[in-house]
Amino acid sequence: MNALDGEMRDGSHVMAVRVFYEDTDFSGIVYHADYLRFMERGRTNHLRLLGADHRALFEAAQREAPGFAFVVRSMTIEFLKSARMDDVLEIVTTPHEVKGASITLHQRVMRGDELLIEAHVRVAFVSGGSARPIPQALRTAMRRIRGAGPDEV
Repeated sequence: MNALDGEMRDGSHVMAVRVFYEDTDFSGIVYHADYLRFMERGRTNHLRLLGADHRALFEAAQREAPGFAFVVRSMTIEFLKSARMDDVLEIVTTPHEVKGASITLHQRVMRGDELLIEAHVRVAFVSGGSARPIPQALRTAMRRIRGAGPDEV
């Protein structure tokens, strides 16, 4: 695993992000839309680390649903505290529920023990322009990471 991808910890994906000047507004505080980018990276790297052989995992998903993608269907977000330039943040992504063609994730942006941002994100699995059931290989990998039973994530 590449340290840039973060790590799996107790069923969650944890990834460090340093706040750069480009992430801030004129006052040195992180611009609200940049948190969305940080969380997108967390979700992407979470998927990257789902399996020991993630290339084979995604090839299996590609065979079952050619041209697949995950797209954000809905998001609720609470901006609780601000981050500033040079802060080191942790983006914590925890799968909450898998249903048919969607995954609900709980994401937190932390600065040490401080919760800065909390979001619930529903991501749809799409292939050929339509929602499709999430391929079994991905479901199995999600269950394995969480240590969940066959019907839960």
